[in-house]
Amino acid sequence: MKNINFRIGLLLFVIGTANIQAQEYWSRIEKKEPTLGIAEIYQKINTPSFQLKLVKASQTVAGLRPVKNLNFDFTPSDRLEIRDKDGLYHLGDINLRIREANASDWKSYSTAAKRGSITALPTSDKILAAADLANTLPGDIPVTIKRYYENDGGQLVLRFEITNKSDKNIEIGALGIPMVFNNILEGKSLNETHAQNVFFDPYIGMGAGYLEVKRLSGEGPALLVLPKENMNFEAYRPLNDDPTPRSIVFEGFHEWMVYSKAYADNEWKNADQWNVPSSLLLKPKESKNFSLKLVLSDGIEAIQNTLVTENLPVATSVPGYVLPQDVKSQLFLNYKSDVSSFEIEPKGAIQIKENGKTPKGLKKYTVSGVKWGRARLSIIYKDGVKQTINYKIIKPETEVIKDFGHFLTNEQWFDQPDPIFKRNPSVISYDYETKKQLTQDSRAWVAGLSDEGGAGGWLAAIMKQLIQPDKEEIKKLEKFVNTTLWGNIQYNEGKNKYGVKKSVFYYEPDSLPKGTYSKDIDYSTWAAWKHKEANDPGRSYNYPHAAAAYWTMYRLARYNKGLVDSNTWDWYLKQAYYTSIAMVEQAPYYAQFGQMEGSVFLFILDDLKTEKFTDMASNLEAKMKDRANHWRALEYPFGSEMPWDSTGQEEVYMWSDYFGYDEKAAVTLNAILAYMPTMPHWAYNGNARRYWDFLYGGKLSRVERQIHHYGSSLNAIPVLKQYRKKSDDLYLLKVGYGGLLGGISNITEDGFGPAAFHSYPTELRIDYISGDYGSGFYGYAVNTATYITKENDLGWLAFGGNLTTKDDIVEVKLTTAAKSKVFISQKQLWLTLDAGTFEKVSYNTKTDEVSITLNPANEFTPNAYLRINKDIALPYTKERGAYEIPLQKKSLTIKL
Repeated sequence: MKNINFRIGLLLFVIGTANIQAQEYWSRIEKKEPTLGIAEIYQKINTPSFQLKLVKASQTVAGLRPVKNLNFDFTPSDRLEIRDKDGLYHLGDINLRIREANASDWKSYSTAAKRGSITALPTSDKILAAADLANTLPGDIPVTIKRYYENDGGQLVLRFEITNKSDKNIEIGALGIPMVFNNILEGKSLNETHAQNVFFDPYIGMGAGYLEVKRLSGEGPALLVLPKENMNFEAYRPLNDDPTPRSIVFEGFHEWMVYSKAYADNEWKNADQWNVPSSLLLKPKESKNFSLKLVLSDGIEAIQNTLVTENLPVATSVPGYVLPQDVKSQLFLNYKSDVSSFEIEPKGAIQIKENGKTPKGLKKYTVSGVKWGRARLSIIYKDGVKQTINYKIIKPETEVIKDFGHFLTNEQWFDQPDPIFKRNPSVISYDYETKKQLTQDSRAWVAGLSDEGGAGGWLAAIMKQLIQPDKEEIKKLEKFVNTTLWGNIQYNEGKNKYGVKKSVFYYEPDSLPKGTYSKDIDYSTWAAWKHKEANDPGRSYNYPHAAAAYWTMYRLARYNKGLVDSNTWDWYLKQAYYTSIAMVEQAPYYAQFGQMEGSVFLFILDDLKTEKFTDMASNLEAKMKDRANHWRALEYPFGSEMPWDSTGQEEVYMWSDYFGYDEKAAVTLNAILAYMPTMPHWAYNGNARRYWDFLYGGKLSRVERQIHHYGSSLNAIPVLKQYRKKSDDLYLLKVGYGGLLGGISNITEDGFGPAAFHSYPTELRIDYISGDYGSGFYGYAVNTATYITKENDLGWLAFGGNLTTKDDIVEVKLTTAAKSKVFISQKQLWLTLDAGTFEKVSYNTKTDEVSITLNPANEFTPNAYLRINKDIALPYTKERGAYEIPLQKKSLTIKL
């Protein structure tokens, strides 16, 4: 009964308030007068690809169904009877800001603001439906707008013709087409959302830009919205004026903006936009057409081939669009027209050098990042098309991680007296805007060292040691583990032993001395947990953080000399085991779901087996199999405390794969690929969808698509694991590596790790609270690796290293921070080091021989421990399944 009461209470706290507010908004919308005209006649139009349904009175889209699956609708037609009011956007609407040339003030116009029946225009074989939109626009608008739905060679085209009807020059400073598709998850089960709903991702790439709309299940077909005429994808504006309630079940709608200067000069003036904002000068009586085409792709992995077929410029960057400064990346351009010129902003931020063509004629370039920060490469083709690629230039990975560790164990190191909450010593949450530690917050967990939003700092600091151990940092963290984690965050005695608290900070002013709590913080919300609630060990999501900490300390103690002083390696491994078991026993309700960082339980199991802790391994495996069997019985096995989530998939995939539940592993992977795209933009490439965690772990608290929240690097774990199983699928490698490097892309130049990056064009910057970033860094730490592969046309490629070829030799110098894992796809060879680092790897394509070069020994790492996934004999002793290789004062080369 206690667990049931806890479950109900937490669910009410976490999502109840948001849902109640959402229902209030829906009720208000429902009570408004219908103005769209859905009570009247619909127009049904068939094209070779779609069954299109229009509301006759407004000629907005009421349905868009693929001919091959008429049971599925890309638009929110299931909400049409509620969303038929003024101010609610539909596909087919248009927004503008206009002023007389040289005037100062802009005026906004929208076909959605106040509905009026449009005037139908004549149709033809090509024109499927057409209308003059004057009746649904204010009378003072200085332009006429006609909208056409057209069949252009079998493709569905949406075209707007805008004419300046005034006798003066006018400037159109904003022109946007609302992209309204069915991403409203309100009131639906996971089965229903995966069957009925979509997510969509923008490539804000000017003339090469597009929108991909994908079903949550990952099944085809996928819908692509492509530019046809004068539809540069300049900006992507959230339609927050649409009263459809945004919440954890609705991210909101956005619009594709052709011109954005009117916003950039006003609401967005404090942000550096993805593209240079522009406007249009329209002379009296002058007309201009703007058109999009809607195209189906057979599936998600076929999207880029579809873009090529549709004659859009397609860019592929290896390793991606997050560029460490010591990496020479490769850029391939696939387009019918040659390149005329390049523009780089800021000037000198990147260097680009032509490198010939591939056998199939793709243009090849070497791109290097020079100046830290965001950079934009504009490609101007000879046919006039302009494509932009947004890169993020970061320091070499080794330096990024070193700075990150230093920031965590210095600026975020909390060691002041804390007699009430006993959080010292620890790595505590941090506000980068004020440059202060967060010792108080209205959300108890943020200041309370638990949950994702509070544990993020110390989890990240410990995971950093896994890939770049630092003795002085480890000394501090040992104190944290022995003093603050064990015995405060985690119970060390009694019936709750090994249980992990929801928070060690709580709000109970009546029982504590005056002055304990700041008067400047609003503690009146549900998030200000009282002592009893904060002490509850029933939230399973807290356990992987503690388990990962112990497991990392075990690895450091076991495979190095003198790095860890306070406890033996087996104590740490047993702590990791007992914490894992405690999650299932003390937090059984939430343990039914996949956990963020849940892959750590598999790593712990592997090490229990390696150490021959047979009873522990058997017990842990049995408990995890019970969970996996539960997932196996579900159609979509990755629920959570949220109605829809993108964090359970990591663990669900890993255990499904481990136990041979291939069907469920495939279902999970397909869902990941539906919300984790690859496209030529650092912010969206590999960005696993998350849009509500700024509410729970951010400073600017709102529903907003987050850029490289922890989901990116966590979801990269299963994607790259699947790539190693199916290494002929370059798509998986591009997606997974995008998420992997995306996971460190937001770390600042001085080493601060923020919760995520704000996608709204009003900000386009990091959030200022460290929040739940630690979960994302875990994903980077356990998954960072170098991948070497050959693609039929692109040739030899390296992700995580610099590749050179000479005669029959392919050589890669590693550039990752860990330098501990290498995968060679042509040999299906997976090399991992428990200690020591790779300097370089070479592959002889003629003899099929692989050589590895290990870096010299250091004070704490006299031996390397090499694991090989194949039966390859080396002249070294094996310890626990790994070759123990004595390192030398100089680099050591070994032939495999």
